[in-house]
Parts: sequence; C-alpha cells; structure tokens
Amino acid sequence: MHDVLTLLAQDGILDAAAQAKAQDALDKGLPLEDALRDVAPEEKWLKALANHYEIPYVDLNTFEAPKDFFSKFPARVLLDHHLMPLRDVDGAVEIATCKLFDSSGLDELRLATGMDYRPVLSPLADIDRAMKRLIGIGADTLQTMGEEGGIRVLEQENDNLDLSKAAEDATIIRFVNQVLTEALASRATDVHIEPFEHELRVRYRVDGSLTEVPIPPEVRKYHAAIVSRIKILSHLDIAEKRVPQDGAIRVKVAGRDIDLRVSVIPMIHGEAVVLRILDRGDMKFGLEYLGMSAADQAHFHKVLQLPHGIVLVTGPTGSGKTTTLYAALSAINTMDLKLITVEDPVEYQLQGINQIQVNMKTGLTFAGGLRAILRHDPDVVLIGEIRDKETAEIAVQASLTGHLVFSTLHTNDAPSAATRLIDMGVEPYLIASSVEMVLAQRLVRVICKHCKEEIPESENASNRAEFGDLVPPKLYRGKGCRACLNTGFRGRRGIFEMMPLSEEIRQMIMERASSGRMRRVALEQGMNSLRLDGWRLVREGVTTIQEVVFATKDEANMTAAMAGLDSLEPKVGVLEKPVTVAGG
Repeated sequence: MHDVLTLLAQDGILDAAAQAKAQDALDKGLPLEDALRDVAPEEKWLKALANHYEIPYVDLNTFEAPKDFFSKFPARVLLDHHLMPLRDVDGAVEIATCKLFDSSGLDELRLATGMDYRPVLSPLADIDRAMKRLIGIGADTLQTMGEEGGIRVLEQENDNLDLSKAAEDATIIRFVNQVLTEALASRATDVHIEPFEHELRVRYRVDGSLTEVPIPPEVRKYHAAIVSRIKILSHLDIAEKRVPQDGAIRVKVAGRDIDLRVSVIPMIHGEAVVLRILDRGDMKFGLEYLGMSAADQAHFHKVLQLPHGIVLVTGPTGSGKTTTLYAALSAINTMDLKLITVEDPVEYQLQGINQIQVNMKTGLTFAGGLRAILRHDPDVVLIGEIRDKETAEIAVQASLTGHLVFSTLHTNDAPSAATRLIDMGVEPYLIASSVEMVLAQRLVRVICKHCKEEIPESENASNRAEFGDLVPPKLYRGKGCRACLNTGFRGRRGIFEMMPLSEEIRQMIMERASSGRMRRVALEQGMNSLRLDGWRLVREGVTTIQEVVFATKDEANMTAAMAGLDSLEPKVGVLEKPVTVAGG
C-alpha cells in the first residue's frame, strides 16, 4: 500500500502531509480507499489508479443499463460491497467498484452466481446513487433480513404489537428507515406512500415538486405491514383501517432531530400515508433568509416595531407563510415582550416563545385558544390561520386593545385579504382600523449553483417576444447535476407583494371597494406585484422566467399587474412613507 501512496504522490495528487496522514490511517487498520478518501478527491485518485493498473474508469452519471439485467444478481451483496454490474463483455460481467485491492465482494458474487467478473473503477457515491436509481430503495430487504437502519426512534413505542407482527419484521423496519433516510438526503419536505392495484408508489416532494422514487415492484405485497410500522411509530390504531388518522413521530438521524407529521387515509386499494418532514436543525428563522428585497425587508422591519395592529400573510398552502411569521417573531423575540402563538399544528418549536397546539377533540379551537391567550398578558400574538368570523373578530379586538397580532389567510393576493375578512362577516370599519399590512407571497425554485449556466441568446427569442424589455441581458438555467437531483434547481426563495394600508386604502375598505380597485391604487402607491418581485430574482440570476410565471399564474396578466408603473423599480410612495398606526 505504501507503493500506491508513492505513485499518487508522484502524480501530484497527494502532497507530503496528505501522504503522511493516509499512511497513518493505514497503520491504524483503515482500508486504503477510506484512507485516501479522507485526504484527496476520490475521482482524482481513482483515475490515477486506473491509469497505473490499466483498469477502465467509468463515469456512472452518464451510464444507462436495463433494469432487468440486475435481477441476475443478489442486491444485498451488491449494496453491501458497493458493486454495480454494467454489461456482459466476452463472457464476463463488467462490474464497477471503488475497491481496487479488495476482492471479497467479487468473490462472494462468484459464489452466489457462478459468473466471472471484470472490475472497472468508479467513485463510491456514484455507485450507490446509480444502484438506488436502478434497483430501487429497499431492494435488499426483499432478499435478506437486515438489521435496523440508522434511524433511532426517540419516543417510546407501543409494546402491544400483537395486531401486526409483520410490522416488527426487520425487513419492514429496514425498508421504512431507508425511505426516511433517502428522503432526508434528498431534502424532501414530504413523503407520499400511495397504494394502487398492482403497485406501491413512493414519491418525495423536493423544492415543491413531487418526484417518484424507484422501488422494487415486489414491495406492493408488504404495503399493509409498512403502514402498520408507521402507525406503530406514530402511536396510531393499527386495527383501524376505515377512517383517517393523524399522528407524529420524532426521530434522530445523523445527530439531527426530525419531527414527522403522519397522515393516514384509507383509499380504494389500501391506506395511503403522507409524512411531513420538519427538520428543526435545518431551519433558519430570520428576515435575512426570506429573500425579500432590501426595501421590503426594511419596511417589514418597521411594521414589526408597531405597538399594536394586525399583520396578515396570505398565499396558498405551501407558499412559506408560516416560515415568514416565524421569522417575524424571531426578529422581535426579546426579554421585554411576551409572545404567544396558537397553531394547528405547531410546526417548529421556537425558543422563548409560548406555543399552543390546537386540539379539536378537546375543544381547543383557534378562537378558544385566542381568548385564553388574551388573559395571559401577551404583547404579541400569532394565530396560525383566521378561518372563521369568530377568530377574525377576536383578532381585531386583540389588536384594538393594544396587541400586535400576526396571522395568515388563504387569498391569491394582498388586496383580497380585506374582502375575504368582509365576506367572513367582519365589519369594514374594524378591518380598516386594525389591519396595518398585508403580505402576499409565493415560492420559486432557485437555480442550482453547481450546474448553473447562461442560456444562449439564440434560445431567448421566445422570451423576448413575449416579455420584451423585461428580459434582462443574461438569463440562466440549471443544466442538472447530482447536487440538484438533475432538476436544475436546488432550494427555494420567496417573492412578495407587500401592501401597507394607506389612508386611501382604508377608506376604500370602509366603502367595501373591490379587491381589483384596491390593487390598482396599491400599485400606483408603490406596491410591487408578486410577478414584478419575481422579475427581480430573474434579473439577479436567481431563478428562471418560467418559475416566476408559473408561481404567479393567478395574476390576470403582467400588463395589468404593472399598470401605472414607469419602470421596474418601485415608485416613491407608500413603501417609503413613515409607518402610521390607525387611530394614532
């Protein structure tokens, strides 16, 4: 092995310090590949070894092979030894490995299949990724019984497991753990497990889009046991399969605390499961992380300093409203203020903030929780959602009696929030005197920085024909790589429509004016529409035109959204005026 280190040093891949560190690891019994992986990029030293020992090097990211080819090989051996069969070549199977000097895996395959093998070299991560893509998650559990994977359940499980012994099977435990581990590695926010007549489909929601996960078709027969395993972890009734059930699981993965919200609903071919992943260690709550423009962020910060009033955040489900509200609370969470929330559910626990979980079974509703909150001497109140007239009226009264109230509404844009409250039965004069600002928002996917490339001008003709001078000189896109799962996008950013309530808009609310009229006035006073704010991210090279158009497709059209605007920059208007509190 010393000769290998010398060869790599001569090639300039290892300097003296790296060579000494690798040698020290070898002296301690670490395998050569692991020792080298800690001191140099694996792709570089594998290519060097392939050259020295005249063994082919294969880029698996561009390699495609028929799935039925892999049915000849035991998945457990392939995955345990990080091997990937590629093709038949002159009576031998060409197989990718990252271990040039360890033939134990190939020997085990020879005994299991009777075939002869010819090794080629590929990086460890590429082999594992390609194998999961081709044979699917959990393929190894169908061939052999493994031990429980890398997830440790933090809460005590139910000891009465007589209703479903299959759920205790190591095969089922391992499969569920693999699905969750892969979901976290893929940055998924939701896991969907959906039964159909002849297949079980698993999908991850990554950056707002659902992506199907390859799993072996044989997993369908284990569907009931998989659901039972998830029910056990979330303390649900295993025997009940006729009504929907909701639960929660708390797990630790690689040192990270993860909360899972579980929803089980009976479908015609069995129970479907959706797991909402809440990674507390991965969340950053702060105004600087929301993606607002400098002007919007400065104005939002001013609103947070108001002593009382209502701040509403609107948008569809999954548009980031809760994250924005948590960022707002985190910005004003000081020792001299008491902050209390009532939510359904409490998605993230915030240090120093009192949080209440709505519980419909016990009668703890938003309205009931809000009444209780007001007897607890709060300064700032967050209501997860205003759903009915009762909650809305209590929120208004709370703001008028000296509390700063945050909440959400499901409306398409900021001006529609006032008309929605009026439709609920709240008197217009109460809305006009209590609401200080409405913030509408959407999320757009961010171009992956690892594969970002400029779009050739020849491909921009359609964009310039449709959007004219709005199209910046340079546009970008993601080519697709392993970091972004070949989607071209990695992460999401918010686009915002911020409408402070000027005296003119308050008067329009009193007159029950339409949301369209209020929108025109707000745009004239300096409000950026959602689509206009999205163009800001296009100009910065953060996202694509298609992402912005898709996220803001409910706007009538861009011409209407930009009515009264002379340029892409906000006018000097409401956003630059001092913030005033209604009634003083």
